[in-house]
Amino acid sequence: MDTQQFIPKTLQKSTDNFSFTWKTPSNIALVKYWGKTDPQIPKNASISFTLSNSHTITTIDFTPKNDSDSQEEISFELFFEGKKKEDFKPKIAKFFDRIKAYCPYVLTYNMVISSENSFPHSSGIASSASGMSAIAMCLMSLEKSLTETEMKPDFINQKASFLARLGSGSASRSIEGPLVVWGIHPEIEGSSDLFGVPFPYQVHKVFKNYQDAILLVDKGEKQVSSTVGHDLMHNHPFADQRFHQANENLTKISKILQRGDIDLFINLVESEALSLHAMMLTSNPYFILMKPNTLEIINAIWRYRNETGSKICFTLDAGANVHVLYPQNESEKVLQFIEDELSSFCQKNQYICDVVGLGAVKL
Repeated sequence: MDTQQFIPKTLQKSTDNFSFTWKTPSNIALVKYWGKTDPQIPKNASISFTLSNSHTITTIDFTPKNDSDSQEEISFELFFEGKKKEDFKPKIAKFFDRIKAYCPYVLTYNMVISSENSFPHSSGIASSASGMSAIAMCLMSLEKSLTETEMKPDFINQKASFLARLGSGSASRSIEGPLVVWGIHPEIEGSSDLFGVPFPYQVHKVFKNYQDAILLVDKGEKQVSSTVGHDLMHNHPFADQRFHQANENLTKISKILQRGDIDLFINLVESEALSLHAMMLTSNPYFILMKPNTLEIINAIWRYRNETGSKICFTLDAGANVHVLYPQNESEKVLQFIEDELSSFCQKNQYICDVVGLGAVKL
């Protein structure tokens, strides 16, 4: 895999201070990725809806180092929602160490990173995806300022996705939208294990402006992180079958998205969610991230769909929260159903109304 294209050829030396702010969204995978090899290479391809209201806003202030400062060590401070976050620093430090060959300028600046989320972090709403993609976009803004030759938007997005992936695999799918594929797949033109690519085919109008209500069943931090969960796939008894299933499902959903077959979409997306959690239930050691209220919501959705003929469906990420997906033309009825019958299963009756979005925005 050729990563040379992401190593800058010529960079200006600047004594200027720089500051960049980006808003980048979370995403929700329709076909899940669970299992990877170093460095952050997925064992199967995945596809996700980019979200809009669930986002991270990150500002990075870059100040050139003095001659007396170490040019070998990466220097940064990290603030999350206004407070210094030392416990987040090791993950960010590991990320910077992975990318310094592709972003040598991180060694020449002192950085102050300030982030805030529109949703709870580490609760299964892909907070690392939006967080890492926001840092990646800020770095690409700096690189653009230091580069003498013109950088095309497509290259900026591609490299940002490449960098974000090295912090969090799913972050590679949070740069663009509305649908992004990450992982080599024979039927997705331009697909790569190194970065996410926008779904390259025409999507049926029924999937435009698709809605996602995120039901906050448990806003606490997960007992088992996604990183640990991915590692448990290395010796998983069903790993090979799962990777094959996911790649087959991506073939199927590609056709479904183009044809507009919403019933097949519902079946595949719900099956993928349950397959993801089945991997957790059958790993060694095994673990459960769903909560009793997760199952209550799933059963209520199935009951409502059977009774009304609604095209509502659910998916899950690596956590207890439930993503309720539905077409825009059902918004009024589905939101009433959520308020009347599902919100009581959420912590403090809280849920986030989201919609498919177009990716990162510079502020």
